[in-house]
Amino acid sequence: MTPSPPFDPVLLCPEDPPPFTCLNPEGQPRFLLTCDHASNAVPQHMAGLGLCKKVLNSHIAWDIGAAEVTSHMSQNLNATAFLSGYSRLIIDCNRPLGSPTSITTVSDGIIIPANRTISEQEATARAEAFFWPYHRRISETLDCLITRAADSGETPTLVAMHSFTPQLVDGAPRPWHIGLLFEHDARLVAPLRNTLEALVPNICIGENEPYAIKGPSDYSIPEHGQNRGLPHIEIEIRQDLIDTPEGALLWAGRVAQALKIVCDENPPFEIISPVNSGP
Repeated sequence: MTPSPPFDPVLLCPEDPPPFTCLNPEGQPRFLLTCDHASNAVPQHMAGLGLCKKVLNSHIAWDIGAAEVTSHMSQNLNATAFLSGYSRLIIDCNRPLGSPTSITTVSDGIIIPANRTISEQEATARAEAFFWPYHRRISETLDCLITRAADSGETPTLVAMHSFTPQLVDGAPRPWHIGLLFEHDARLVAPLRNTLEALVPNICIGENEPYAIKGPSDYSIPEHGQNRGLPHIEIEIRQDLIDTPEGALLWAGRVAQALKIVCDENPPFEIISPVNSGP
C-alpha cells in the first residue's frame, strides 16, 4: 500500500484538470446533463491516493463510459453538460457533504489509504476545490436555463448520467441494461421506459435499479432537481455496454432519442412544488 500525501490546494499544478468541464455552454434550455463521476483523475501530489493504476481505472474510481455517453448526448440534444473533473474517491459529487460515502474509506472491498485518517480540515479543502465549483456552476446554469425557457414555455429537464458495474465483488450479476432512478417525482419514468422498450428490442430496464435515490443517499438529483421542482431523471447504464467508443456512441444515441421523443410527445413538463429530501 503506497503512502498518499494529504490534499493541499496550494499544490495543485497546471497539469491537474479543472474541477469540472462544461460542454456546449450555449446549448438549448430543454435539457441539462450532469455526469458526477466522469473522471478518475487524482491531484498529482496525492500519489494516486495510495492506489495502483489498475484500481484507479476500475469502477470504484469513476463511472466507466459515462463521460463519453454524456458528451455524445450533449451533441445529440444540443444540451449543456457538466462533467466532474476528479475521481469520486477524492470526494463524491453525488453525495451530501458529511455523508459516510462522501469521502469513502472502502469501496467494493478495497481500502482507500488516503481517506482512512482524513482530517475535517482536509475534507473541507477537498469540497471547496472540487465539489462546490461543480455544483455552484450547475445551479447558476439552471437559473439561466429556467429564465431562457420561460420564453418558450418549456421547463428544462435535468438528466443525471451514471454507469454501473455488471457485478460487485460480493454481489449477484446485474441483468439490467439501464436503470431509471427517481424518488418523489416519477413523471419521466413510465414514458421513458416505454419509449426505450419500443426503440431497443429485448432491453432490460430497472426502475430504481441497481440503486435507488433515497433522501440523503444522493446529492445532484435531490439538490438540483427535486428541490427546484424540475422534471428530472437519473440514468444508469451498465458499464460493459459503454466501455468502448462504439458502445458509448450507440447507447448515447438511444437515450438521447428516447428523451427527445418523450419531450416531443408529452405536454410540457412544468415546475412542481419542490420536494426537499431529508433523512
